[in-house]
Amino acid sequence: MNWELIGESLPKLLAGTGVTVQLTLFSLAIGLLLAVPLALARLSHNPLLKYPTAGFVFYFRGTPLLVQLFLIYYGSGQFRDVLSDMGLWTYFRNAWFCAVLTLTLNTAAYTAEIFRGAIQAVPRGEIEAGKAFGMSGWLLFRRVTLPKAFRIALPAYGNEVVFLLQATSLVSAITVIDLTGAADLIRSKTFAVYEMYLTAAVLYLIMTYGLVYAFRLLEKRLNAYQHRSA
Repeated sequence: MNWELIGESLPKLLAGTGVTVQLTLFSLAIGLLLAVPLALARLSHNPLLKYPTAGFVFYFRGTPLLVQLFLIYYGSGQFRDVLSDMGLWTYFRNAWFCAVLTLTLNTAAYTAEIFRGAIQAVPRGEIEAGKAFGMSGWLLFRRVTLPKAFRIALPAYGNEVVFLLQATSLVSAITVIDLTGAADLIRSKTFAVYEMYLTAAVLYLIMTYGLVYAFRLLEKRLNAYQHRSA
C-alpha cells in the first residue's frame, strides 16, 4: 500500500465525498417531498391519480438506476430543441442537475411505496380514536396517520437512504466527479487501484454507518414514549 499516495490524494477524495453528500441530501430532500403525495395518489381510488402514479413507481423501481441516468443525461440531447424552447436545456446539459433529477425520481418512487405500506399499516384503532376527538380529513391525517406512518416507515426509509448514498457512486458514469469519480480519476493517472478504491470504500463505510447510527438515534427518540409506557 502506497500510504504517501493516499495522503496526497485525500483532499481530492474528500472533495468528491462532498459532492456525494450534496447529491444525497438534495435528492433525499426533494424525493421526500414528492413521496408523500405519490403515496397518497397510490392509495387514491381516482384512476387519474392512481394509475399514472403506479406507472411512475413501476418504471423507477423496475429499471436499473444506471439506465435511468443515461436516459435523462444522454437521452435529453435528442430533445434539445424542445428543451431549449422551454428554457430547460441549460439544466439538462448539466450532469449534476441530471444526476440529482434521476436520484430524486428514483428515491421518490421507492419512498412512496414505503410510505404507502406504512399508511396502510397504521392501526385502525388510532384513527378511530382521532375521529372520536373530532378530527377528520387533513387534520386527522396530519395529527394521527402521518406521524404514526412515519414511525412505522422509519427503519425501511433508513435503508433507502443508505441505498441512495451508495447509488450515488453511479453518477461518475455521466461525468460527475463524486467520491467514486475522484477515486477513478486518480486511479487512471497513477494505476493505484487498491489504494484509491480501498480509501473510497473506507469513506463510504464512514458515511454509511454514520447514517445508520443517526437513524437508530432518531428511531429511539420517536419511540421513546413506548419505553416510558412499558
